[in-house]
Amino acid sequence: MDALRAQDPARIGDYALLARIGAGGMGVVYLGRSPGGRLVAVKVVREEITGHPEALARFRREAATVGAVRSAYTANLIDAGLDAAPYWIATEYVAGPTLDRAVRERGPFPVVTCRRLVAAMAEGLASVHAYGVTHRDLKPQNVLLGSQGPQLIDFGIARGVEQTALTQDGQAPGTPGFTAPEVLTRNEVGAAADVFALGATVAYAATGRAPFGGGDAAAVSYRAVHEEIDTAGVEPGLAALIRACVEKDPARRPGPAELIRWCAVDTALVDDPAYQPLVAMAEVVPDTPQRPPNAPALAIHDLPTQGPPPSPPPPPPRPNPWLVAAGVGAVVGIAVATAVWLLPGSGNGGSGGDKPDGPPGYIQDIGTSRHAWNGLRESCNLPGEEQPPLQFQYAVTTGENDPTGEIPLGKAEIGYRLKYEEPNLPPYYVSVEVKPPHLLDTDAFGYVSKAADLYEGDETQWKNLVYPDDFSDRAGGKVRPAPPLADDPGEWTVVYHHATSDKNHRSVVCHGFMADTVSE
Repeated sequence: MDALRAQDPARIGDYALLARIGAGGMGVVYLGRSPGGRLVAVKVVREEITGHPEALARFRREAATVGAVRSAYTANLIDAGLDAAPYWIATEYVAGPTLDRAVRERGPFPVVTCRRLVAAMAEGLASVHAYGVTHRDLKPQNVLLGSQGPQLIDFGIARGVEQTALTQDGQAPGTPGFTAPEVLTRNEVGAAADVFALGATVAYAATGRAPFGGGDAAAVSYRAVHEEIDTAGVEPGLAALIRACVEKDPARRPGPAELIRWCAVDTALVDDPAYQPLVAMAEVVPDTPQRPPNAPALAIHDLPTQGPPPSPPPPPPRPNPWLVAAGVGAVVGIAVATAVWLLPGSGNGGSGGDKPDGPPGYIQDIGTSRHAWNGLRESCNLPGEEQPPLQFQYAVTTGENDPTGEIPLGKAEIGYRLKYEEPNLPPYYVSVEVKPPHLLDTDAFGYVSKAADLYEGDETQWKNLVYPDDFSDRAGGKVRPAPPLADDPGEWTVVYHHATSDKNHRSVVCHGFMADTVSE
């Protein structure tokens, strides 16, 4: 839970805002308090996307879904403002960590706890499915461990079972590693796909590892379709249960009721000795609004904005070959590119105070570079120093994981672009830093690419760099070529920087990829 920022409103509807719970592509989630003192989670849509029909329809669909599903396993809808901007919904506030955070900080769950977790989550899915709704994005980040049991959250892409799986962009819903094969290959969404996600989620809880391994999203989705889930070291009975949930054929997966019988629990999850300490990980709720010192409270209409609303999506261009995974159907949806939809910064997405003083060339080390990517968790240890521009996307594909075979072995293609065109914006220079595994525990600067203007040319087309060809070390005025991937197998870190000059730059996004000893 973070302090409110200067641009955050003091109130939304009748709710006083106390802190930020999180932020994502749709907007910001705040901790709010009703006039009577009830705590709520208030999700507010960014003003930038209110003019985008699909985004607004998705948010209204989420509000309708949460309002329709009244379950002990979901945070119920309390209030909503859907008639005019800013659009928002308020749900019950659930005090407790996400399953993802609990595993990251406390380690894998004991076998008996995992069985109780399966039974509780299966009962939750049965409750949701009874309303004719499939969640479509069940994963450790969307399970809250509350004092009354696990709560399923984020119904942003939930739909009725009769509705199509594809989004407006032609992309399959869900998260790589937790999305069922039939969704990826045939766009079939049903209750069985949620069971697949439940199995993958419990595999993560039991092992602390990504259920289908790390690496770029296309490779993870390929393994979900064609390879077995990671249950190494898991107790055989629990491993068999997990594998049943993630059967490739949805017809062979057990239903929620069968899972509950299979688990045969005799004690509720909330009474489990290993579960109770996890609930205590809930963040402390502030009594008063938390803001930076001297930060003024803004009115509701002062929610952050960035330029004009996004234009409608252009006709789909010919896809990059490496964004199509062989054997996973024509499109692997969001899984084919590791993409982020983050909140904008001020102005054109920069730091708000830096002024460009000429096109930068190769950025230089200006202190330390502490970013480090953990391939097993597919996350970085530090967030970006500033927010990237609206609709910024990025992707990394190695020759080993390129199903088209167009990227040479021993090399990696690193790309970035904007999802939609942003006309008439000043230059925004992007330089990419790549750190090999041996630098990850140090503050050393990595190998960098020449800065390029994100908005130059057609910014919706991918701007691709090849490692090691387009990267070098330029410390001390000397140019040293980047080493081959085969020289340092393991977890490589990729950091995207916004550069206003060679010596003035800030990180905006961190990701990474796995490299082995294969070379050309």
